[in-house]
Amino acid sequence: MNHSTWRTRRTRQLAGETVEYDQEYVDTRPVGDLGQAVHGRRTELVLSQAELAERAGMTQPQVSLMEGGDTVPTLPLLRRLAKVLEGALNLAIDEGDSHVTFAPHGGCIDLGRCVL
Repeated sequence: MNHSTWRTRRTRQLAGETVEYDQEYVDTRPVGDLGQAVHGRRTELVLSQAELAERAGMTQPQVSLMEGGDTVPTLPLLRRLAKVLEGALNLAIDEGDSHVTFAPHGGCIDLGRCVL
């Protein structure tokens, strides 16, 4: 393939073409989704990475790595994050799809699916 015919996956997808993704990319998507959810909730609460890190017993670089999707947090850390971010962590992973959100306390519709 030469440079003049190269197009991004997103461009090809928008043009209606079938786009193949590497399995490694698909496997790491939940980690990126989690990082985006943490970042979104942290910014809603107007917390800096350093403030979140201090409250959750982490370092600022650890928060940065997690928000960037470069590290997978442990379950105990996810519990601390849910507490510090004042919400329920909702994580749904299905074959080829994932969805991660932080629902503010009292904002989780199905309490059986809320993780605290």
